[in-house]
Amino acid sequence: MVKVGFVGWRGMVGSVLRQRMLEENDFQGLKPLFFSTSQVGQKGPEIGMEVPELADAFDIKTLSSLDAIVTCQGGDYTKEVYPKLRKEGWDGYWIDAASALRMEKDSVIVLDPVNREVIDEAFESGVKNYIGANCTVSLMLMGIGGLFKENKVDWLTSMTYQSASGAGSKNMAELVEQMQTISKATEGKKMPVLELDREVQETIENPDFPTENFTVPLACNLIPWIDKEVEDGQSREEWKGSAETNKILNSKQQIPVDGICVRVPAMRCHSQAITIKLKEEMELKEIENTIAKANEWVKVIPNNKEDSIRQLTPIAVSGKLTVPVGRIRHINNDASFVTLFTVGDQLLWGAAEPVRRMLQIVLKKIS
Repeated sequence: MVKVGFVGWRGMVGSVLRQRMLEENDFQGLKPLFFSTSQVGQKGPEIGMEVPELADAFDIKTLSSLDAIVTCQGGDYTKEVYPKLRKEGWDGYWIDAASALRMEKDSVIVLDPVNREVIDEAFESGVKNYIGANCTVSLMLMGIGGLFKENKVDWLTSMTYQSASGAGSKNMAELVEQMQTISKATEGKKMPVLELDREVQETIENPDFPTENFTVPLACNLIPWIDKEVEDGQSREEWKGSAETNKILNSKQQIPVDGICVRVPAMRCHSQAITIKLKEEMELKEIENTIAKANEWVKVIPNNKEDSIRQLTPIAVSGKLTVPVGRIRHINNDASFVTLFTVGDQLLWGAAEPVRRMLQIVLKKIS
């Protein structure tokens, strides 16, 4: 029976991963061992089968006894533990939701079903490191991967609307706290709308307004910068768009991908407005069909008001695997340009689901 270790299973992404594995009955047929960085020796999670006490997540000897390790613990853990494991000669499969190893030459960024062929080829060639992609890139490719697969994309730019969950669980809680603070400040007060607006503004500008995690307000606001600064005026989040897209697809010729990444006060779903320069003219129906047939989760939404406001929103897809794509139209009647809008759950296809599917691929190949 394949021995699999799980690290970071209590956190936000790890919890979603565990939930999905329970839903799909994934724990059956493997020998799981759960690790902890702070609660070693305590009882393991309820997964419908008996599991040992929590092991030490820094115990290299125990980790080295495993066939595969699945970690959602974060980049700092990966940077500390992974090199030690390989130095000790561990030859197992490392499946990681963090970004630390994404761009390494001996790693593959995984997004089955988008790049299953790339994954299979890597597996056959002996690659042992399989890393989850940036959430925004994953959701973009789940939505419009069909256009890439058919080699229709010359270049694209994506304007993102990224949820609080992409920054972490503490940030999600802070967004709710910010909304509660605004609500308390205005509760029960009947006033003209301009006075209400001023009351909200003064509440947000108050030095005591909770911004410890975001550093600036997100409620009733947006933040037009995500992650660190890199070259050419980009944020690192924007840099990942091109770097990770091309690595996921194993592109022979680099496809330019750029855009502006913005944090918005949604809880757990990222949205993107995408403009694509096509390599050749395509009718809208052909574009829709190419998108729709790429995988079983993408859903083309008719370009009208009612369907868009009901089905093409964070609220509509929160907690769901569906990735809707809508507002599909040509720009100024030019059939070589298309603009569209897509949204997906950041914690599912943007984080946990590609890791879950990669573990299943490994299990099937080595069982």
